[in-house]
Amino acid sequence: MSFFRKLKSKLFKSSARLEEGLDAIVREDVALEDIAEDEAPIVEVSQAVVQTKIEPVPMAEPPEDDEPLVKAIAVIEASETPKVTFEPLEIDTTPLNPLPEKSSVFGRTPRRVMDDDMLEQLEELLISSDMGVDTALRITANLAEGRFGKKLSTAEIKTALAKEIARVMEPVARPLPIYNKKPQVILIVGVNGSGKTTTIGKLASQFKQAGKSVVIVAGDTFRAAAVGQLKVWGDRAGVPVMTAPEGSDPASLAFDAMTQAEADGADLLMIDTAGRLQNRTDLMEELSKIIRVIRKKDPSAPHNTILVLDATTGQNALNQVEVFQKLADVSGLIMTKLDGTAKGGVLVSLADKFALPIHAIGVGEQINDLDAFDPQEFANALTGA
Repeated sequence: MSFFRKLKSKLFKSSARLEEGLDAIVREDVALEDIAEDEAPIVEVSQAVVQTKIEPVPMAEPPEDDEPLVKAIAVIEASETPKVTFEPLEIDTTPLNPLPEKSSVFGRTPRRVMDDDMLEQLEELLISSDMGVDTALRITANLAEGRFGKKLSTAEIKTALAKEIARVMEPVARPLPIYNKKPQVILIVGVNGSGKTTTIGKLASQFKQAGKSVVIVAGDTFRAAAVGQLKVWGDRAGVPVMTAPEGSDPASLAFDAMTQAEADGADLLMIDTAGRLQNRTDLMEELSKIIRVIRKKDPSAPHNTILVLDATTGQNALNQVEVFQKLADVSGLIMTKLDGTAKGGVLVSLADKFALPIHAIGVGEQINDLDAFDPQEFANALTGA
C-alpha cells in the first residue's frame, strides 16, 4: 500500500467529518419536484403483440313453428359457443432501455444549487475542520467561481473542494533541502508531545537509506526518558546517537557534536531539543542559546530548523508557528498525528497563512509512517474525493 493510500485510509476522522457535512448540506431542502426532466429515466416497454382470431359459428335456422317461445328454445339449443383460437405471440425482442444507475425519484443523486446559503454552510463546515476563518472564506470564494447558481452533487463538490485545497498547498509542498555542506545541521524544535523524537528517527532512517551518514544529538539533556527514547529510534534507524550526562548544558552538547561530526565527515547532524511550551520564556531562551552557540561554530548553521507540529492541537498550531518562527527562524514544517484527529484542516490554514515549506507528514508510529508532502493526495484524503 502506498503511503498516501494509507493516508486516505487513516485520515478517516477529518475526511469523515467533511464528507458527512457535505452530504448534509447537499441533501438539505432537496425536494422531488426539483428533479429536472432531463434527469428522469426513459423506459421503453417491449412491444408484445397478442393477436386473437374469433371464428363465428353460423346460427341454426329456427324451426318453422309460429310459437315464439318454441322458436326461442329452438334457437338456443341449436346454437354453439363461438370458437376462439390464438395466434402465436409476436414478441419484439429488442432489449429494454436500462434504467439509469440512480432513478430520478428513489435513490437519485441529490443535487443542490450553489447559492449564498450553501456557501455559508460550506464555510462553517471548513471552519469546523480547523481551516480557520480566513482560509475557509478564501476557499469557498474560489469554489463559487464558475459554479454559482449551478446544481452540484456531493461528489462534484468534494472533487472541486479537493482541487481548491491542493491549489492553496502546492506552493508549500517542498522536500527537505540537502546541501553540500558537511555536516548539514538540522535543528528539530517543537512543544512537548508534538512527536519530535519519533520524527527524528523516521527522518534519520530515510536519510540512511538514501546513502547519507547521519548523527543524532540527544539535546533534551534534562529528561533521561527522552534520551532513552531517542536511542531506541537511533537503533531502529541504524544511526549513532550522541548524548551527555543528565542535566548537562544542551548548547555545549550541540557544539561538541558539531565538532565531532565535522571530524567524522558526517553528512547530516540532527539535533533534538527539549519540548517547549511557547509561553515559557525561560525554555524559549534556552533554545535561543543553542542557536547562538551553534553559530559560533558555523555562522550558517542551523541549515534547517524544522518545527514539528501535532495535528491534534488544531488552531493552536498557528500560535506555535508564530512564536517559534520569531525565536528560531523556522525554515520548514512537519505535521504529525494526522491519523488521530478531525482537525487535519489546520495544515491548509498553516499553508495559507505562513507559506512555510511543508516537508513531510506523519500518520502513525511505524518507522515508515512519514513521507514527503503531496498536496493533491493530501487534499483527496482530507475531503474523501
